[in-house]
Amino acid sequence: MNTRVMSDGGTGRLEYEPGLTAQSVPSTPILRLFISTGEVSGDLQGALLIESLKRQAAAIDLQLEIVALGGEQMAAAGAKLLGSTSAIGAIGIFEALPFVLPTLQLQRRAKQYLRQNPPDLIVLIDYLGPNLTLGRYLHQHFPQIPLIYYIAPQEWVWALNAKNTNLIVKITHRLLAIFPEEARYYCDKGARVSWVGHPLLDHMKHAPQRHQARQQLGIGADERVIALLPASRRQELKYLMPAMFEAAQRIQAQLPDVRFWVPLSLERYRAAVEQEIRRWGLNATIVSGQTQAIIAAADLAMTKSGTVNLEIALMDVPQVVMYRVSPLTYWVGKNIIRFSIPFMSPPNLVEMKPIVPEFLQHQVTPENVSDAAIDLLTNPQKRQAMLAGYQSMRQALGEPGVCDRAAREILSIRQTPQS
Repeated sequence: MNTRVMSDGGTGRLEYEPGLTAQSVPSTPILRLFISTGEVSGDLQGALLIESLKRQAAAIDLQLEIVALGGEQMAAAGAKLLGSTSAIGAIGIFEALPFVLPTLQLQRRAKQYLRQNPPDLIVLIDYLGPNLTLGRYLHQHFPQIPLIYYIAPQEWVWALNAKNTNLIVKITHRLLAIFPEEARYYCDKGARVSWVGHPLLDHMKHAPQRHQARQQLGIGADERVIALLPASRRQELKYLMPAMFEAAQRIQAQLPDVRFWVPLSLERYRAAVEQEIRRWGLNATIVSGQTQAIIAAADLAMTKSGTVNLEIALMDVPQVVMYRVSPLTYWVGKNIIRFSIPFMSPPNLVEMKPIVPEFLQHQVTPENVSDAAIDLLTNPQKRQAMLAGYQSMRQALGEPGVCDRAAREILSIRQTPQS
């Protein structure tokens, strides 16, 4: 997969040209990169990209110096963190308010550092609000430095107007898209776009098989296991986890042999999760740092909407997806902003068709969620239909080698004049 999808400057025509290889990039002693992302999923994507950047740079005898706003996984991959953003994130107008000041403080620190130590390249990863604010500043103050947006905000799904899209197109030298529809959307809007495929294709190559995961966790071959994934953001502990665990209680009442496993996205959430398990009397085990193993071992996942839905799908585990925001945010979105989306979970967004059941806000009831879950546990036809949908979705995500393709694109841009 060595083609590039590009706009010809705003006409919306798609053009294909050979992708630049790392070998075509002239060597320099040190290349300084600044990477900005946030939340747990952004930290994962940033870490995967950093590993590929280092691998591709080594192939051309290039040294990298990477500073970042990100999380522990990015630091472990080799980035120098200017601040941790893995726990700074929210969905919703009012839910985001507690994170405004911490975000501004971290960005102030990053701006001060970058003024004193300008990078050679800037890479933004997802993280809609904070990265657009930071991206506007960087474009204004460092217009000569190429800015690459990798995993752009999903404006192609939920844009209320053209404001954010226009800003993204304006500030980016190149946009590296992970969904085909994302590439088409931004290309039509005039961005220079390369579709590289979805990075989870690389990440999931190392996921354990079901029998391996069960052996690792001490789960019997015939045990009925449900993975519960309620939260990667603090707001989800409040608005989503109680509803999910109440549905789990209802399943447990109907299927007494079921056992729940809860992988923690952040260790700081352990006390809240333990309290909710006791509240609903669930036969549940909490584990930290073994999310892939728990998903692989499960017969079913009950999960919040997010990147983890794709991980679950790529491991061929049936799932029920749900999401809730605060009642006030939902009311404002529905009645004032008129917010509406066709789907919310990534497996359904890939080809814009329903593969997994989704429940949003008032639909998240113990009855709806538990009925959908039990149906998938006990109805072979339902399970098989979802697995067939996963197969079609997987083919639409591209080919493995995504992170290396993205890294080569990024390294090639340093020799291209800023447009």
